[in-house]
Amino acid sequence: MLFFMLRRLGTMALTMLCLTMVVFFLINLEPNLKKLAISQLDMRSSSEDLEKWLVNNGYRQNFFVRYGQWLGVVPKQPNTDPVTGEPKARFSYCNEPAEPYFGGVLQGDFGCSTKFKTTVANKLFPALGATGILMFWVMVVMVPVSLLIGVLAGMREGTRTDRTLSVASITTTATPEYVSGVIFAVVFASWLGILNGSAATATSQGVNFYNFTLPVMTMAIYGIGYIARMTRASMVEVMTQQYIRTARLKGLAFNAVVIKHALRNALIAPFTVIMLQFPWLLTGVVIVEVMFRYQGFGFTLVEAAGNNDIDLLLGCSLVSVFVVLSTQLISDIGYAYLNPRIRVQ
Repeated sequence: MLFFMLRRLGTMALTMLCLTMVVFFLINLEPNLKKLAISQLDMRSSSEDLEKWLVNNGYRQNFFVRYGQWLGVVPKQPNTDPVTGEPKARFSYCNEPAEPYFGGVLQGDFGCSTKFKTTVANKLFPALGATGILMFWVMVVMVPVSLLIGVLAGMREGTRTDRTLSVASITTTATPEYVSGVIFAVVFASWLGILNGSAATATSQGVNFYNFTLPVMTMAIYGIGYIARMTRASMVEVMTQQYIRTARLKGLAFNAVVIKHALRNALIAPFTVIMLQFPWLLTGVVIVEVMFRYQGFGFTLVEAAGNNDIDLLLGCSLVSVFVVLSTQLISDIGYAYLNPRIRVQ
């Protein structure tokens, strides 16, 4: 198992390196650089002024040099004052030194946010914390409810209970977040008037039940149906196995057979699906956070993309890649522990 984990960690590092290089190339395409220069100068700036700004701030260096600087394996070079000719910091609001230095991802320096005029870490990590709280409560609501629905439907295959729960699961899965979010906002905030449909002040005034309910419900309702369907299919398959029939013939109660014998094996496939919900939640929060003005990771990603904030976009991409690869590793390890027949050679 230790060798397997080390090998997977090496694969994760190589995958992150390749993916971040591709993202770095796409973000630094010429149109994006031009828009960045315009946003930092003026719409009426000449092409010469835009090009001069890009050159002075190091955006015209060799691609691999810039990528190495972002990683932290190549030293960053300061700007040169056009009047005095002396070196000066690229972005004064990030407290960058006016001398060559190693400052990249490997050193914990994610760069400077040109939109928010601060370091990427100061903007990204509070947003991740806010989204982490949102994702935690989504999982708290989604996982128990979906497992309960799936187990109940799988235990009673073909009955009215099974058909009712299956139809409800398919309906929720077929409804996108932006549709269910609008429906919840209209029903709870407009018609009933019992909830505040906007979570814009959640990060500034503290998360509470009322301004947090609608985003959590919107994200959980979609995942509940998907996990419930997978749990039901796995439960139906397990209930037809010979060891279940043997346990029933020995006189064990039906509930005891389900809990002691069927449930653990039936949870193997849903466990993998549940772990894969974390990457989905990171993409799902983009829609939900913008819709409800919740200032988390998704909201920050949209703001960075809309303002060509290159370093902040790279930081968001790095976090997304890390979450996806980490959840896949945890899923593989948990899969091996849940099923005794699965062993990592």
